[in-house]
Amino acid sequence: MKLLKGVGDFFALDVGTTAVRVVQLSGDADKWSLLHVGYAPIDIKTASANSAESTQKLGEVIMTAVGQSGVRTKNIAIGIPSQKAFTTVIELPLMPENELKGTIKYQIDRYIPMTIDEAKVDWVSLGKSMRDPSQQEILLTSTANSYAEERLDFIEGLGFNVIAIEPDPIAMVRSLLPPGLADARLMLDVGEFSTDLVMTYNDAPRLVRTIPTGVHTLVKAAAQNLNVQEDQARQFILKFGLAQDRLEGQVYKAVEGVLENFVSEIEKSIKFFQTRYPETSVGGMLLSGYASTIPQLGDYIGGKSSLAIQPANPWAKVSMSSGSQQQLANISSEFAVAVGLAQRSKD
Repeated sequence: MKLLKGVGDFFALDVGTTAVRVVQLSGDADKWSLLHVGYAPIDIKTASANSAESTQKLGEVIMTAVGQSGVRTKNIAIGIPSQKAFTTVIELPLMPENELKGTIKYQIDRYIPMTIDEAKVDWVSLGKSMRDPSQQEILLTSTANSYAEERLDFIEGLGFNVIAIEPDPIAMVRSLLPPGLADARLMLDVGEFSTDLVMTYNDAPRLVRTIPTGVHTLVKAAAQNLNVQEDQARQFILKFGLAQDRLEGQVYKAVEGVLENFVSEIEKSIKFFQTRYPETSVGGMLLSGYASTIPQLGDYIGGKSSLAIQPANPWAKVSMSSGSQQQLANISSEFAVAVGLAQRSKD
């Protein structure tokens, strides 16, 4: 969701529920290089609360991450959590771009879950529809004015100049998706409280969903079923995952019910996509966030969905020093959104 044209150098800011991440890159889509990176953990309660005290603490964590990174520009691109954005793909008749611009503003109210006066809306044409050559597909995304303005005021109040704001799942595609794939791919980014699901084809999102299941859901299930504290349940999940030969498979059994519902939602999304695009095969699944770090979670999802599973690397298109590689070794999978935001076009 571009608010303004790019204005030269900028850096990306991803404010998550467990950490703040900062990335600045140089170059372009052919060759990216890492200039600066910053990371500062944040308490979940601080990230999710809406009090003046928590907002002040969040600002302090952001400034810590920015200061640690060494970035000098004040220009910034920020992400919107998927829960705060609505993204969909619609179809409209093929027409010249100038005509499309005039037409689409009268169509938007039909597709977004709020009135046009209450929303900030952006869109991009994805080209001819894969179902009907007389139609074109439009990627449409929106967020509430109230949220966008509050976020902008907060970030600009820290001394930054916001040049762009974009839903997290859209940024994620930019960093995780290998270019030039001949088939569709499903991307899963498992976060603390929810999972972003994006089905892509021809390097563009075709289906965007948020599943209200994250690592916290697994932690609660494990804590309850194993009768342990949540901190210990989290340690079990992140260390042993779904390995049935560890702790006699107790962790697996404790979270199996949650995982079955989770995979059911993934399968519904795959079925929806294949119904909409019956001629397009889904070639595999790319896992990011906790999905790529919880032992054997990928194997479980892949076994249930019959799709090939591959951990996604947000840094695959970025060159960096060995020192930066070492610095990011334990947290690299968390940077899908930040890297994707930093890979926005500067024109």
